[in-house]
Amino acid sequence: MRKKIKCVVWDLDNTIWDGIIMEDQKVSLKANILSVIEKLDKRGILQSVSSKNYEDIAMLQLRRFGIDKYFIYPQINWGSKANAVENIAKKINIGLDTIMFIDDQEFERDEVNDTHREVMCIAPPEDIERILEMDELNPRFITVDSAIRRQLYQTDILRNESEKKYTHSKVSFLKSLGMKVSIKEAETEDLQRIEELTIRTHQMNSTGYTYSYEELKELIASDKYKVLIVQLDDRYGTYGKVGVILLRVHESYWNIFLLLMSCRVMSRGLGSVMLSYIANLAREKNVELYARFVETDRNRMMYMTYKFAGFSEINNSNGMIDFKANLSSERIISDYYKIDSDVWYRKK
Repeated sequence: MRKKIKCVVWDLDNTIWDGIIMEDQKVSLKANILSVIEKLDKRGILQSVSSKNYEDIAMLQLRRFGIDKYFIYPQINWGSKANAVENIAKKINIGLDTIMFIDDQEFERDEVNDTHREVMCIAPPEDIERILEMDELNPRFITVDSAIRRQLYQTDILRNESEKKYTHSKVSFLKSLGMKVSIKEAETEDLQRIEELTIRTHQMNSTGYTYSYEELKELIASDKYKVLIVQLDDRYGTYGKVGVILLRVHESYWNIFLLLMSCRVMSRGLGSVMLSYIANLAREKNVELYARFVETDRNRMMYMTYKFAGFSEINNSNGMIDFKANLSSERIISDYYKIDSDVWYRKK
């Protein structure tokens, strides 16, 4: 089965609008295209543009139509569309197998498909609204975070631009963000988002496992497991609910069965904060702390996250690694994070 589409990359001429902007005096939006773009946006599906045009002219036309806001990292130039699609995937930090490319020109679709066979390339159907019926474009749930996904990415773009202009150190910039990490025990209303995170997160997933809403509901009802959800905010706004910790709890030990975070926060060091926080709780509770890591073709960074956080390998069997944390001293969590938590055993 194909993965769900995370980003639709649109051509412009004779795809989003009727006509060729460099040849025609006036172009007009395709019938029902605005409705399709708006509905995809509300489903949490990102959108971008790959068009062979002059960028300033094409962007001006998008602004005139009032739809420029829907497209992140637009690639408008005279280069290869295969390169454009690859650039979009890299900037968003998603796999090419989660991109749909829509172009009226067969040779453009062939060029992208020949270079990136995992990209789903289609011609715009005569009735463009038909694409809304495609299973790949219909997520199981539309969560609070997914409904504002574009805005979250656009805020990330502002952060990144601000960081590039920042003249002091990386640490100084992180301090300036005023980051707040909220860690709480997941409730029923969080489970759709957690399922979505396990399905969408590949690089920053410690096991590669996914969990359904139904499985998660059983886990939060069990006294053997704790599911924690993590939200990150800063002075620019919220990143949303971006992290998950699944703990197997026992009176003498805890085991982290799943640690994941959105790729959007991978540069913020959130994984180390989450592990340090859990390690300090385990030390306070006087229990040993273990973690399970399952190697996939994409999650090497999570292995390094455990190693840098003071976890040592105690078993390695065909890519399934068991770690044990060193709890001899309290972990110091950087002062550029403010921790807001409501963990289960502190409630008692």
